[in-house]
Amino acid sequence: MPDNVNAQITDAVTQTNVKVVAEAPAQAIAALYQVSSHATGLSIQNAVHSQQAMNQITTAVVSKACQLIMDIGEKS
Repeated sequence: MPDNVNAQITDAVTQTNVKVVAEAPAQAIAALYQVSSHATGLSIQNAVHSQQAMNQITTAVVSKACQLIMDIGEKS
């Protein structure tokens, strides 16, 4: 390895390393925000799906209850 390295080459390598190290926190936070947003979106989708399933069950229960009430009137 030569003892004398051109100062421009040393500066270019140093600047590249500084740039990579300086951008790392921003990229980490961006990845965190992206993962958090995705998880929040999935939880909202799950909540909507559960609510839709509950609405279907509720409709069936109300329908059956109405039928039972109407059957009571016919038996009397």
